[in-house]
Amino acid sequence: MNTTEAEFAHEIAACRSLFEKKTHDYGTSWRILRLPSLTDQIFIKANRIRSIEESGEHRVAEGVRPEFVAMVNYATMALMQQELGPDGEQELPLATAMELYDKHLNSAVRLMLDKNHDYGEAWRQMRISSMVDLILMKIRRIKQIEDNAGHTIASEGVEGGYMDIINYSLFCLIRMTEEEGE
Repeated sequence: MNTTEAEFAHEIAACRSLFEKKTHDYGTSWRILRLPSLTDQIFIKANRIRSIEESGEHRVAEGVRPEFVAMVNYATMALMQQELGPDGEQELPLATAMELYDKHLNSAVRLMLDKNHDYGEAWRQMRISSMVDLILMKIRRIKQIEDNAGHTIASEGVEGGYMDIINYSLFCLIRMTEEEGE
């Protein structure tokens, strides 16, 4: 396993652990949310990060790290919702929820590995603030596709956007871990 894969595995383990604990506590209550509601939850988290970056302060005790974790988990939930559809079982057993979580997160990681190969780990030279801007752009694109009832002419659709949000959020978590270690 190369460094990037190991770093991703480390950050994913933290995101997965929180998702599992919250699913244990709350069940799959998120199943009630429509995709646009999950998109809006991701927007709230990314917008808070940008607001903190621009103002230099935050009044809520949590920093930005939990917001990136939340975006990973909300985007993964959105991919799960997309697969399950609104008419599927609302309450999933924990094991089933975790299988779906792993399936969709692993798909996002495979995409990252392919893109990372082609782009030569350019994300390591990017500012976290730039990646936050890219996440916000992806959210705007997803919202536009949702407003168009999912119809696209030349784009990949919402799935690719959610996967990119997962990966940019994980990149930011890795960069934050690197900066904390310096």
